[in-house]
Amino acid sequence: MHPIQVIERGREDYQPCFEAMRAFTAARTPETPDQVWLVEHPPVYTLGQAGDPAHLLAPDAHIPMVQIDRGGQITYHGPGQVVAYLLLDLKRRKLMVRELVNDIEQAVLDTLAAYNLAAERKPGAPGIYLSDGAHRGAKIAALGLKIRNGCSYHGVSLNVQMDLAPFLRINPCGYAGLETVDMATAGGRWQDQPVTAAQQTDIARRLAAALCEVLAAREARALAADKTAATPALAS
Repeated sequence: MHPIQVIERGREDYQPCFEAMRAFTAARTPETPDQVWLVEHPPVYTLGQAGDPAHLLAPDAHIPMVQIDRGGQITYHGPGQVVAYLLLDLKRRKLMVRELVNDIEQAVLDTLAAYNLAAERKPGAPGIYLSDGAHRGAKIAALGLKIRNGCSYHGVSLNVQMDLAPFLRINPCGYAGLETVDMATAGGRWQDQPVTAAQQTDIARRLAAALCEVLAAREARALAADKTAATPALAS
């Protein structure tokens, strides 16, 4: 089994964090431990490598837009949002990209369930959407990845309690009219207390733990399958 280190980087400007992910991935060796970085960014729009700048409907002079190398279209990062970057050696973990996306989404679903929020996947639209309540169908978590030499970076963002107005200036993830919501607005609760930004660190750690758990479970299943395949059949 390959453990995953969780690194809490605090609030960090987007560009240096992006460059650090790329540098980490470029310098990896077969012995480099996998990591999950927990980050909060100042306001920034990011546009995927094949993204259409027209999805930025109303530029804001105070919010820069950075074109990057992940998949997907445009999204917003800002205070009050948990961002988890997954720097994983997929080849070593025998993990396919689709399986990784599924596992990330499952970790978000598990985290939201812990805060009494019902959510779901949508086929063909990576990320997580509310499945109940007044904001049913609204997106609460966005996902985008880059795979280089069999290793991943970028990851998932989960909205906790944030200014949602910047999302109104874009077609979130390329979908016109898609509502974006956060856990506080959706009515998330922890032990009968409403979710607020004060719980963001705990939510980030819970998400990281969920990511490590689902990835470890997948790796254990892969190892068990390999052992089964390698065991000679007994003659009857």
